[in-house]
Amino acid sequence: MHELPLLDVVVLLAYTAGVVGLGCWFVRRSQTTDAFMAAGRRLPGWAVGLSIFGTYVSSISFLALPGKAYAANWNPFVFSLSLPLAAWLGVRFFVPYYRRLGNVSAYHALEARFGSWARLYAVACYLLTQVVRVGAILFLVALPLERLLGWDMRLIVLATGVLVTLYTLLGGIEAVIWTDVVQSLVLGAGALACALLLTFDMPQGPGQLFEIAAKHAKFSLGSFGPSLAEATFWVVLIYGLFMNLQNFGIDQSYVQRYLTARSDREARKSLWLGALLYLPISALFFFIGTALFAYFQARPGLLPEGLSADRVFPHFIVEGLPQGFTGLLIAAIFAAAMSSVDSSLNCSATLTLADLWKRHVRREASEREAMWVLRISTVFWGVLGTSIALALAVFHADESTLDLWWKLSGIFSGGMLGLFLLGLIARRAGNAAAAAGVACGLAVIAAMTFLRTPFHTFLVPAFGATSIVLVGCALGALTRAARGGDGSRA
Repeated sequence: MHELPLLDVVVLLAYTAGVVGLGCWFVRRSQTTDAFMAAGRRLPGWAVGLSIFGTYVSSISFLALPGKAYAANWNPFVFSLSLPLAAWLGVRFFVPYYRRLGNVSAYHALEARFGSWARLYAVACYLLTQVVRVGAILFLVALPLERLLGWDMRLIVLATGVLVTLYTLLGGIEAVIWTDVVQSLVLGAGALACALLLTFDMPQGPGQLFEIAAKHAKFSLGSFGPSLAEATFWVVLIYGLFMNLQNFGIDQSYVQRYLTARSDREARKSLWLGALLYLPISALFFFIGTALFAYFQARPGLLPEGLSADRVFPHFIVEGLPQGFTGLLIAAIFAAAMSSVDSSLNCSATLTLADLWKRHVRREASEREAMWVLRISTVFWGVLGTSIALALAVFHADESTLDLWWKLSGIFSGGMLGLFLLGLIARRAGNAAAAAGVACGLAVIAAMTFLRTPFHTFLVPAFGATSIVLVGCALGALTRAARGGDGSRA
């Protein structure tokens, strides 16, 4: 086990204490439901944008993207290239739509369009995916930190889960956003520092890095061929567009942030900033992976044999960084994890109140009762997500177990974008047509996920959403035609 130097421990603990303290400081400003869920709708766009960026980047991305670039090339970076188009569509259509409605729930409008089942379906999908996401993030961040810090994995999971739940519980969405601002800055600074150290620590200077990378085609964006069975440039681009539309268009974690901005202009600015900031930062992560490949190619004796690609970056953090920088990088990994988890907890609590309690238990709940529901549900989702992470740690889950969890949650959440687009596009599609479309879409997603098909799995979101829209539109048109044929009013 590696023992972290005292300076790095001080840096890490100081950062953690500062973030938790900042989050708890907002307790006085989160005493009403509007403040807890929407920060009084008074925040500047730049802060909301940094929070959107912080939510977008998880600790999984911080560690996994360099691993992908180290093992292969920059093909997954094409996902980020879809962000400008997705952000434009979000600013053009989604932000004004939700700001005009003004409801803190992203799924309130689905009930008015298709009935209560659609709202419940979307809420259940979101809560399911978020609790799995919290558990997976806490578990996966503990894997490298166990080796980096020499601490027990269960202690890391428990400490991270408790601290994030604490400041989210006390400070509400405003605490989430302002701590995300700090965490985004730490994350970016840590990644930039690592990239610079790798670049200028090459034996023959920075040029050697690019020579080695070019020789092994490490900057390649993948094939530009027409195949739909491989992760070509075009397949990854389509995947990125649909996934980013799902994020910016129907994900509560993003929609709720649009409402915290103090004006429509600031809300649009926040989405542009959050989306476009991820583009260079993700490129920085991929560059780190490429630089690691060149670094260890130039120093082959420094890398232990049999080390997997996703373990190379943590190994470098421990062995290749000077004291103080290691603490900064570990703090950045924590930052990525905390900025993802706090958002999931606050948004899950918001939906619990807005879409479950006030819709099905007590419509006219008092302010005091509503605040109790928000705080209790924040703790509930925090405990549940942390418990899932602890269970994964205790039973020594491997990547195949997590992949199965993500596939199952992907089946349930995959129909959300299609349902939302159907509501926007097809005015003729009613309740029955939408339900049939969702059923068909889920069947397509499940088949492409678990059965052998001639298409790459990256196309699952696109095929699922498109099938829902097409089936819903077709059934809506047939229903309207049948009513017209009966002489009834269309």
